[in-house]
Amino acid sequence: MIAIFKKFRIGLQPIYVFLAILTASVSLVSCSKDDELEIQNDFPFEVKVMPVPKNITKGQTVEIRITIQRKGNYTGTQYALRYFQYDGQGSLKQYDEPPYLPNDLYPLPAEQFRLYYTSTSAVSQSFEIWISDSFGNEKQLSFQFNTSD
Repeated sequence: MIAIFKKFRIGLQPIYVFLAILTASVSLVSCSKDDELEIQNDFPFEVKVMPVPKNITKGQTVEIRITIQRKGNYTGTQYALRYFQYDGQGSLKQYDEPPYLPNDLYPLPAEQFRLYYTSTSAVSQSFEIWISDSFGNEKQLSFQFNTSD
């Protein structure tokens, strides 16, 4: 009886070796560097603006409340603002900072902020604001104010 078991065990040895080689090769293939974990860091965003008045007088300041709403969250994302005024004259700034210069890029410290536009002319005024993230995504906002006496 013992001789039959020894013969049977010797006959299974090649199967054990084959299973060991198969297990090792599957482990090595699954640890390949080609299948690196991809981390998404480029998320689209939307820009929401609270309503602003349509009319403005020379010297009047209008508050523009803006909120950036992300579709995902990546802590390394930086946002920036630039603007260009193509009709009329005025100045745009954030809080007590100096007025922004047209087409210069200014970093935004928060995703919710307020801008203040002050009219310096008695004609209709139009300007655009571009908000961009550090991955090249950009949103454009257009504002137009009519003069009121």
